[in-house]
Amino acid sequence: MGTAVHASPLSVGSLAELTLSLLLIVGLILAISWAMKRFRLAGPRGRGDLRVLDQLAVGPRDRIVLVGIGAAQVLIGIGSNGMVALTPLATPIELKPAPAAPVFADRLRELMKRPGTGA
Repeated sequence: MGTAVHASPLSVGSLAELTLSLLLIVGLILAISWAMKRFRLAGPRGRGDLRVLDQLAVGPRDRIVLVGIGAAQVLIGIGSNGMVALTPLATPIELKPAPAAPVFADRLRELMKRPGTGA
């Protein structure tokens, strides 16, 4: 009968593997969180009557937000002290559609054509 040799659960190899696994999981959580914020995949969802139409940062923690409520529009100031309704608009603002983001391949081609890039 042979005796089985068990590796210590606190060996350097197993601790390194555990540490790398934990770092990978934390990194994955942070990457998913960043992507959700960046692409606005998460956030408050309304029923359609109340929506944020546009916003403008006027300071590090202050911004002005144009909110649509049905057919009406209201400007709201948001700052470190809370929210303040600035004014309801008598005539709604016509918003221009946002320009389409360039496709990654087009952007890469543009960067490669610049002088001094070696291409």
